[in-house]
Amino acid sequence: MENYNQTLTDFLLLGLFPPSSIGLFLFILIALIFLMALFGNLSMIILILLDTHLHTPMYFLLSQLSLMDLNYISTIVPKMASNYLFGNKSISLIGCGVQSFLFLTLAVAEALLLTSMAYDRYVAICFPLHYSIHMNKKVCVLMIMGSWTIGSINSCAHTVYALHIPYCQSRAINHFFCDVPAMLTLACMDTWVYEYTVFVSTTLLIVFPFIGIACSYGHVLFAICHMQSTEGRKKAYSTCSTHLTVVTFYYAPFAYTYLRPRSLRSPTEDKALAVFYTILTPMLNPIIYSLRNKEVIEALRRVIQKLCSVKM
Repeated sequence: MENYNQTLTDFLLLGLFPPSSIGLFLFILIALIFLMALFGNLSMIILILLDTHLHTPMYFLLSQLSLMDLNYISTIVPKMASNYLFGNKSISLIGCGVQSFLFLTLAVAEALLLTSMAYDRYVAICFPLHYSIHMNKKVCVLMIMGSWTIGSINSCAHTVYALHIPYCQSRAINHFFCDVPAMLTLACMDTWVYEYTVFVSTTLLIVFPFIGIACSYGHVLFAICHMQSTEGRKKAYSTCSTHLTVVTFYYAPFAYTYLRPRSLRSPTEDKALAVFYTILTPMLNPIIYSLRNKEVIEALRRVIQKLCSVKM
């Protein structure tokens, strides 16, 4: 029997899993995806740390992507699993605020980091002689710090607003985590001004970076077509197509969700899209970057050989 007891300041997360065998199947599937994401992203971080051949700006940024994905999925899935297993769907106002803050911080930080990774590939392929100048360690650190800082400031503004608006008697959020737009449907006031700020912030932090990435890869593809080395062309194309795949998987559902007005949104569709960018993408990223990247596979082989030689 599910427990719906709550205080006046608690919310209810209605969740993703229906109370049926289908719900159990989805729970097991997402639990496996969560474990795969943990293993894949941790492995990527450790591999980049251990193998000196991967101590380059591109892989330094990639290790940060894995770190963000690790935190991203851990912000959502454990609470969702706990609610399903113990039947207690309530979450406190503070708990909801913390989850919302972490989610928004990581979502924006990852979007900006993907932009930095696109810039890295643009410089490496279009201006290889200037790569060490434009993409040194200091620049990488500034990019990463900028991503986290902008993500935190944006998240703080949205979360503070969400925690200070009056809510009606019903506090059932039709979602599997504290997504601010889903919370706003329970508000006892007109929130059109805030919805406009969501549109503006999504445009500035998601759409514009995506346009920048698309433009940079337009230049990259043009440069690849004019490469004389067949091997260099294949390597550049493989790296760029990998990054474009990751970018598309992340940006498209995120932008589609947050750019639509409330009248065109449905809870079922929002939850399905949210599964994509909160659960599937963190699991897919390390798989895409490892299976389609010869340098990562070779680094893994070297680390395994090194570990085996130590044991012997």
